[in-house]
Amino acid sequence: MNILITGGAGFIGSTLADKLLQIESNKIVVIDNFNDYYSPKLKENNIKHNLNNKNYKLYRGDICDKSLLERIFDENKIDVVVHIAASAGVRPSIDKPLDYVKNNIEGTINILEVMKENNVEKIVFASSSSIYGNCKEEIFSEDLKVTEPISPYAATKLACEQFLYTYSKLYNIQVVALRFFTVFGPRQRPDLAIRKFIDLIKENKPIPVYGDGTTIRDYTYVDDIVDGIISAMDYNDTQYEIINLGGGAPVSLNQMIETIEKALNKKAKIERLPMQMGDVDKTAASITKAKKLLNYNPKTSFERGIIKFIEWENYM
Repeated sequence: MNILITGGAGFIGSTLADKLLQIESNKIVVIDNFNDYYSPKLKENNIKHNLNNKNYKLYRGDICDKSLLERIFDENKIDVVVHIAASAGVRPSIDKPLDYVKNNIEGTINILEVMKENNVEKIVFASSSSIYGNCKEEIFSEDLKVTEPISPYAATKLACEQFLYTYSKLYNIQVVALRFFTVFGPRQRPDLAIRKFIDLIKENKPIPVYGDGTTIRDYTYVDDIVDGIISAMDYNDTQYEIINLGGGAPVSLNQMIETIEKALNKKAKIERLPMQMGDVDKTAASITKAKKLLNYNPKTSFERGIIKFIEWENYM
């Protein structure tokens, strides 16, 4: 199978590429723009071991460059697209909303247009739990009406889901939109809380805690996310599906800090700060649909995932 991974040098994309390359018949094509949202050296490290693999091809460029996308599809007979590339982060999207509209919405439409032109009929899209906003339900299921995203990032992801539905109807493109719930693990972005907190605690520096620590996140280990993506690539029963991928056991911010402290055997110095705009109070995934359609079964507990992440960091 010839698989295009957008954002394939990043945290999730590079981990997915590694897993897919374990099957010799897979040909992996990656596009990534190596932008400076965080150090591009981290992305270079994520992919360097694959650069001489005959089944791996890297294009350095942007999904907003439609001519480059056309060349990629022309040079490679793509069977399925896994679209992960995006401007990431809730808080930065508040400062630069137009960048998020361009990169996330326009970039996604570029991909769909080139898929249409090349008769590529399957895309797996990395959506986000952030689109649920401050949902009042105890558990977030896919059939909830989502109309109140509270950050530009979330709004762009919701818009992408809608464009994907439109293209699915118009051009017979099969879509599986996966709503990721707070992914963590090796290669995690340095701006995300778990990696930031671990590094700061190791350095005896205070960690910034927004609010009183009672906010809740459904943390999901990256290997479980990758397994869900691969199952979604194989799923063909329906034309358009939205599916949550979560860990299934939400954790409060205070619990997260306590788990890291225990794993490091070191107490955190905490700097209390007010809640930030765009941050949701809670995420909690219903994974019933993922279990039914994708045979999804997260295997790594939050506690075990923290230990594995720290072991990876220590090995680096």
